[in-house]
Amino acid sequence: MNTDYATQEPPRSAIDVLPGPTVLEFGAPWCGYCQAAQPLLAEALANQPSLRHLKVEDGSGRPLGRSFRVKLWPTLIFLRDGQEVERLVRPANVEAIRRALHSILA
Repeated sequence: MNTDYATQEPPRSAIDVLPGPTVLEFGAPWCGYCQAAQPLLAEALANQPSLRHLKVEDGSGRPLGRSFRVKLWPTLIFLRDGQEVERLVRPANVEAIRRALHSILA
């Protein structure tokens, strides 16, 4: 699990061609909702070494977040081979994250 938000976002074209399962997390380090979600993410992503986790700092005018229509943080996009399979906005429990993970790992 990545613990720091990347301030340089990858282009959408790079995300769309990622092979395998990926969790794309949008948020900000100062966001209280994002901070509250971190222990849930850590628990859900534990023991998932093959899972790619991209943590991207989002904000007004950031093209990657806008291309995924992100409006609230944190938003978790669950991708398989670059295609969105599930989405969670402000996850409240670890089980919701695990269910979404199952959809891209199965």
